[in-house]
Amino acid sequence: MQNFLEESVRRFPNKAAVVTGKDIYTFSDVEHQSDSLAIYLQSVGVNRGDRIVLQLGNTIEAVISFWAVLKVGAIVIPVGTELKSNKLEYILDNSGAIVFISAKDTILLHKNIIAKSKLTKVIVTDIDDQLKEDLFVDYSDTLKSHHSTLKSSGLISIDLAAIIYTSGSTGEPKGVMLSHENMIAATNSLNSYLNYQKHDKVLCALPLSFDYGLYQMIMCISKGATLLLEKESSWPIFLLKTIEKEKATILPAVPTMVMLLHEQSKKYNFDLSSIRAVTNTGAALLPSNIQMIKKLFVKADIFSMYGLTECKRCTYLPPKEIDAKPNSVGIAIPNTELWVVDEKGNRILTPNTVGQLVIRGATVMQGYWKKPEKTSEKLKPGIYPGERILYTGDYCCIDENGYLYFKGRMDHMINSRGIKVSPKEVEDYLNTISGVHSAVVTGVPHEDYGEALFAFVVLEEGSLVSENDILIQSKEGLEIYKVPEYLKIIKSIPKTPNGKFNVIELKNRALQLLKEEHINSSVI
Repeated sequence: MQNFLEESVRRFPNKAAVVTGKDIYTFSDVEHQSDSLAIYLQSVGVNRGDRIVLQLGNTIEAVISFWAVLKVGAIVIPVGTELKSNKLEYILDNSGAIVFISAKDTILLHKNIIAKSKLTKVIVTDIDDQLKEDLFVDYSDTLKSHHSTLKSSGLISIDLAAIIYTSGSTGEPKGVMLSHENMIAATNSLNSYLNYQKHDKVLCALPLSFDYGLYQMIMCISKGATLLLEKESSWPIFLLKTIEKEKATILPAVPTMVMLLHEQSKKYNFDLSSIRAVTNTGAALLPSNIQMIKKLFVKADIFSMYGLTECKRCTYLPPKEIDAKPNSVGIAIPNTELWVVDEKGNRILTPNTVGQLVIRGATVMQGYWKKPEKTSEKLKPGIYPGERILYTGDYCCIDENGYLYFKGRMDHMINSRGIKVSPKEVEDYLNTISGVHSAVVTGVPHEDYGEALFAFVVLEEGSLVSENDILIQSKEGLEIYKVPEYLKIIKSIPKTPNGKFNVIELKNRALQLLKEEHINSSVI
């Protein structure tokens, strides 16, 4: 992986690699600082295969540390700044990490957890006198001149490069193991159809701990492009200003970001014509989102994509098909093969028949760290002896032209009245109702049905449609078992740090509303 950086340093030593606020770092800066940090890591005993956790947010330190870890042959574990103490404790213990790199406030918050861990060094970006023990090291000190030189780690391409922990919303986080081969294959595939170029400026406000954000940095480094790195919590107005000021050319976004940018743009007149491409993954673009992008970025190609951490990316919709097939997540990315299977594992050949999506290719993970049983559920024997392919756990169908349509996650299906219902299918219908801005559907326990559908809806500005109006239209347009049993209009939908709708928080809110009986039901 580190060859990407070395090649760009050779070709573009003085070109801007990362821009954060007013600070500009060239490719040579990234190379030299990551070399220094790597030399320090080797001096304190970090070896090939050791695990290092980064909790640094969208900062230059996160970029430098990522490449430094790879240079010593260690395994990088990026985690979000919002991570709760119990999740961080689990990840440190499960991974057996020996180095943790983070900011002072985070370190102080988790000091008790750190004391119980296997960590041998904690590198702090803004250390002060509160952290005096030998365990803690000033990040800036690790970048100072070293008399020794960086030693070869001896790693090869099948060694692990990263462990990306899933959110663990339904249990313990699972550590997705990615080899250097996996990440190189993913980067090359993404570059082949997104076509990042050395002149591109990629505006990234997605967390670098989220693989969608992380690969923006990797792709920029690999192609000599400039990463305009914004804080994950940047206000939409600042993103619009940055696009205009820096003449950004590529915007990776999730639907919630698109909605916020669209709302802000109504109040101001920004020149956004420099954007040549808008990419999306993490959550599907609705037709309304697509129209927002077209209004905001009139010259931009729109790349609607779909993937999982376990294989990075599965599909992309060629921009020319965005109007013809707006509900499709597209075709397989280059160097990847996909199909759907029935409940017995047989390949489905009939178009538009729903089954579980299967992925075959060089991007498929190595498994889950220290979870052989979970690994065997996802990775199963493939076409050739010894090969393993990914059973995604996602319900999809493929049309007669080979285009994929996502229907829902198997573990997110709601079993109501003995029938499995896809929340996404109901959400898609609710979003077509005039006056509805966005919708999220979750399942709640029900005495008679097992589970009942609970819908949260946000209205468009100025809309007067009522909860009862939406329920009546749902009964007219949906099969009876797909009509939400309960519906609540709210001002906004809570988001995760990755920009997705926070379904877990909404489910808890639904349970509380039912307890308090402050809810509109389709039975009344």
